[in-house]
Order: sequence, then C-alpha cells, then structure tokens
Amino acid sequence: MTPPRAGSREAELLRRIDRNKVPRHIAIIMDGNGRWAQRRGLARIFGHRAGTKTVREIIRASGELGLEVLTLYAFSTENWVRPKTEVRALMELLSAMLRSEVEELDRSRVRLRAIGRLEGLPAAVRQELERAIRKLSGNRGLIVNLALNYGGRQEIVDAVNKIIRSGVREVGEDEFSRNLYTAELRDPDLMIRTSGEQRISNFLLYQLAYSELYVTRTLWPDFKREDFYDAILDFQGRQRRFGGSA
Repeated sequence: MTPPRAGSREAELLRRIDRNKVPRHIAIIMDGNGRWAQRRGLARIFGHRAGTKTVREIIRASGELGLEVLTLYAFSTENWVRPKTEVRALMELLSAMLRSEVEELDRSRVRLRAIGRLEGLPAAVRQELERAIRKLSGNRGLIVNLALNYGGRQEIVDAVNKIIRSGVREVGEDEFSRNLYTAELRDPDLMIRTSGEQRISNFLLYQLAYSELYVTRTLWPDFKREDFYDAILDFQGRQRRFGGSA
C-alpha cells in the first residue's frame, strides 16, 4: 500500500473514516464507462478499459479498509442487447482481466465469487472465471463478488423455481434467502452508483431492502479513492433505522 500524500484531500478523508463503522458489504453499480469514452471521442470499449483501472483501485482500497464483501455489477442480463461488437469486446476484456489480475488478488488474500446466470457466459469467460475462483478459494480476506449475466428479477425467479423443485410448500424469509445467488453473503450495507442515474437497474432487488444508497455524478473511470471515501463517510453520517423510528 502506498500511503496518500500528506495533506492531500484523500489523506484527510481517510483520516476521518471510523474504521469501526466501515460498511461490511458495499455493492457498486459501475456506470458511465460509455459516456466517459464518448465525451473523449472514443469508442465505448475504451471507457470499459479505463474502468478496469478503477476496479483495481477500489478493490485495493476495500481490502485496506477491512471490508468483508465488495459486489461489483459487471454485466447484466440486459447488457446482451448492446451492439455485438461491444459485447464481444467486453467479454474479451473480462477474460483478460481475470487472467492478468489473479496473482495480485492472491497476494492481497482476496477471494473471488460470481453471481448470475453464469452458464450463459461465453465458454472462454467461464473457464477464466472458474480458474480464478479455484486459485483464490483458500484466501480469507476481502470477498470480491462479481455480478455477471446478472438480473435481480431473474435471481428471484431462479430462487422460486429452486424452492419449488425442493418440494417446500411454505417459505419464510430465511428459506428464501438461502436460495438466492448470494445465500452465503450478508446483504449490502451500502450501494454506490456512479454517473448520477437515480435507479438500481435490476440489481440485488431483494438484498437492497435496507441498504443505504449513494449516487455520485462521477463516471466510473473517474471514480477515485477519494470518491469512495466520500461515500463511506456519507454512510457513516447516517442513522440506519431498518424501518424503525429515529
């Protein structure tokens, strides 16, 4: 870890974070890659490539702060409607990143998970994903949870069908939660969305019931550690009521 420059805004924000109140699970909708590229007269894939640098930095920051889980919305079930050239480039980028980052993730004791209809991903992506998950499976640090070919409604449908097949006739919240893709994970404490869009885009519909939501106009490739720290400090200034009164 390279410490932030003394006197910098990043250093001041980091100093103000209460390490005893850091969210245990943060979920992020990484939005704005395409707009970032278009504003620079570039093809959208250049925005996605720039966004991988942010992914790397936020994973590092999360591990250093002691988060338990970081869930990243990487590719939704709706993203398949994008131009085929963009989808193909995204899949190639995902495969390349899984391949190139696994050693650093291992050094940082990161464990990797993935949620979504993974069988719908290209074979090459599944192969790299499975290889990375296996290699990192013994680690006990930050869990990086990738949402790939993921849709919140689809997750709920899949959970219902799984329960039906099991023969259960009456279902409570605990039983239902055990059949979600995220069965082994706590619900997110904080959900961050970049790019300023005020919606959750079919992301973790069941799990976000009591999550704190934080939206920033910053596009994902421009999202830096200080933006991440801003979100955490905002979270720490809130009173979480979980439906109760103040």
